[in-house]
Amino acid sequence: MNRQKIAIVTGASRGIGLDILKKLIRKNIFVIGTSTTKNGMNKINYYLKNKGIGIILDVNDYLSINTSIKKIYEQYKFIDILINNAGINRDKLLINMTTIDWEDVLRINLTGVFHMSKEILYTMIKRRYGRIITIGSVVGHIGNPGQTNYSAAKSGLIGFHKSLALEVASFGITVNIISPGFIKTDMTNSINKKKYDNYISKIPMKRFGQVNDISSAVLFFISNQASYITGQVLHINGGMYMN
Repeated sequence: MNRQKIAIVTGASRGIGLDILKKLIRKNIFVIGTSTTKNGMNKINYYLKNKGIGIILDVNDYLSINTSIKKIYEQYKFIDILINNAGINRDKLLINMTTIDWEDVLRINLTGVFHMSKEILYTMIKRRYGRIITIGSVVGHIGNPGQTNYSAAKSGLIGFHKSLALEVASFGITVNIISPGFIKTDMTNSINKKKYDNYISKIPMKRFGQVNDISSAVLFFISNQASYITGQVLHINGGMYMN
C-alpha cells in the first residue's frame, strides 16, 4: 500500500501505549490515540501534533467504542492497525475480591478487546489487510497471587486471539499478542522494595524491561517481515517465563 497507514492505539496517554504511539508516528503512520479522560486526550495530541489525533474512548463502554469507531470511519474511511493496549488492574486476594473488582478487570482487559476487534474487522476483511496486536501479560501464563481477575483476563486473550487468527487469516489479517513481563513504567515505579526484590529474584536478567522493548516488538508485528506470523504470543520478560 502506498498511502499512509492508520493505526488506533488504546490507552495511549502514558507508559507502553504512549511509547507505541511515538514509534508509530516516526514510521509515518497516522495514529489515533485513545484515552478515557480529556487530560489524557490532550497529552496524546501534544505528542501527535499533526501526525494523528487523540480521542476520548472508554473500552469499558461498548457505546463509546461503537460511536468512536463510526466517527473514525466517517472521517478516515479505514483502520489498518489496531493496538489493544488499554487495561486496568484491581489487585486483591480472591477471598477479598468483590464482584465489581472481578467484572471491571474482565470487562476492560478482555471484553474491551472483543468489542474493539469486532468493530474494526469489517473494513479490514473488506480491504483484505489488517494488523491486530494486543498487549497481554506474563501473568496470563504463570499466574500471580492477588491477580486472579487480571490473570483470567490476560489468559482469556490467548484463546481469543488464536481463534480470531484462524477466522481472518485468509483475508490477510494477522492477530498476535505481545506478552510483557515486568516493564518499568509509572505503575511498576510504585512497587515497594520487598515486592521489587521478590520479582527481580524471578527474572534471570535481574532487571525490569523498558517500554521500548514492547513498542519495538509492535513495529515488528506491523512490518512486512511479520506478514506470515499470526496467532502467536511473543514473550518479552527477561527469561521469567519461557514457552
